[in-house]
Order: sequence, then structure tokens, then C-alpha cells
Amino acid sequence: MLPWPLPALLTWAIAWSVYSLLRALDAPSVVALLCGAVIGALPAIWSPWLLTRWRRAFIALGFPLSLALSGSAHDVPAWAWLLPLGVLVLLYPLNAWRDAPFFPTPRGALRGLKRLVSLPDEARVLEAGCGLGDGLRELHTEYPSARIDGIEWSWPLRWACQWRCAFARVKRGDLWKTDWSAFQLVYLFQRPESMPRAVDKARRELVSGAWLASLEFEAAQLVPDAVHACPDGRTVWLYRQPFTLRLDSSMR
Repeated sequence: MLPWPLPALLTWAIAWSVYSLLRALDAPSVVALLCGAVIGALPAIWSPWLLTRWRRAFIALGFPLSLALSGSAHDVPAWAWLLPLGVLVLLYPLNAWRDAPFFPTPRGALRGLKRLVSLPDEARVLEAGCGLGDGLRELHTEYPSARIDGIEWSWPLRWACQWRCAFARVKRGDLWKTDWSAFQLVYLFQRPESMPRAVDKARRELVSGAWLASLEFEAAQLVPDAVHACPDGRTVWLYRQPFTLRLDSSMR
């Protein structure tokens, strides 16, 4: 773990080094800018550090902004400054940020989950919003005989996830438009703001006996059927269909 702002400084230093090296090799300024921007944008989709979405965006925009302010890129055409923003949008589309801006599942977070959620062999399991596949890997470790699916909106993330998780079937798509009715377990790591939407979808689509698992964020409308304590102190909230509504819930 690196204290903030060391992750930002390290990323910017690497981005600047790549840019300077390419310019020293007489690479076109646009190419050097694009490569530096890609390096700077990587923490927006993958990072060994636990970063908030705003810090990820801050890191991604730091290199092109510092390059512009330094005057070192005087020969970069005006249109090329759109490239860093384009890289960020390509790696992680804007509409996906409304759901969860790439929250990876910590390693070992689901260890022991099967003691609470018993699934039959060949059960179908879905991670809704799988990113680079950290959650898929944890699910596969816990349920090695399950048929595991992932859904991810970003094309680059989907490709990278499928490469990392050959055991799973990873599709590019909208998790909110994907039918959950075929799955015995749907796992997600969303945001508090999107949990009511996830609960509504689960209530409509999950069959009786199927589970909804939410890492860290509780479904305030539902009474959990079980709670899994992660090794790092986080919580996986577990709800089984038919769900039990809280008495003070406004849902009908």
C-alpha cells in the first residue's frame, strides 16, 4: 500500500518517462502523447492501490494537464489533446461510471462463502459488472464446478477479463439489461446509489432459491439471509429469493 499521493506521482513519472523516451527516439508527438496518456489512464481501470474514482480520474488527467502546462508539447496539434480523454472513455465508458467505476474484488474476499451459500454442481453464477475478472476468479476458487459468467460494458475490459478468466464466459453488455433468471447466484460490487436498482431487478428476475450477493454495500430494502465476513473485514450481504422486505421499506 502506498500513501496518497504517491500512486499519482509514480504514475505520472512513468507516463512522463515513456513520453520523453519516445520523443528522444524521434517518435511523432501525437504518438508520444497517446502512449503517455494510456499509461496515465491505466489506474482508472486497474490499480494495485485502493483508490476512489475521483483519485483515479485525477491520476488519469494529470499527465496530459502537466504536459500542456509545461509547454513541452508545443508541436502537438490542438486536436490531439482530445486523445487522453478518448483513451479514458474507451477504457471505461461514461455510462459505466454511473454504476461502479471499477471496484475490483479483493483477493480472498469470498473465501468460505460456500459454507453459507451451497450451490449444486454445474450451477450458473453471474458477476454483474466483472471488470478485469477479480470477482470471477474468487467465485471460481470458491465454486470450481460452477458455470461462471461475467458481463462487462467496456470492450477493452471485457477482452482483458476473458483473457484472465478462461474458465468463464465473459460477454460485453449492460448488466441492467442482462436477464438474471438463469442464475442461481448473482454477485455484484456496486455502489450504494445503485443497490435499489439491483434489488428491484433481482426481485423481478431471480427464481425462488437463487441468491443475490453484494460485496460491502447492503441492500437497505431487504433483510439479509446470511452475512459473510471477508478476511479483510468487509462484508458480503447475502439475500435469497423470495426476499424478506424490511418493515420500514418503501418498496411495494
